[in-house]
Amino acid sequence: MKGPVFEVAWPLGRSVYETVPLAHRAPDLEGKTICELWDWLYKGDQIFPIIREGLSKRYPDIKIVDYTAFGNTHGPNEREVIAAVPDLLRKHRCDAVISAVGA
Repeated sequence: MKGPVFEVAWPLGRSVYETVPLAHRAPDLEGKTICELWDWLYKGDQIFPIIREGLSKRYPDIKIVDYTAFGNTHGPNEREVIAAVPDLLRKHRCDAVISAVGA
């Protein structure tokens, strides 16, 4: 018994972006400045303090710049907030970022 024949498309589609190498990771966070970026969704306001506490215990000389210094990365002013991120990261001399945590 011969069934119908259907045309199908590959569900993953063709890649339209070019991959780039990842940035090098800091070998140690001691003395580093970590910046928090958050989209103000889920429970980041509860999770970030836990992360801060754990990192501060492990790396006493760490400096953490709170997510409020950057603004809501997913709110009504998202374009402006995201556009300002590179300058703010430089201003705060950020070595690494924790972005969009939540539960």
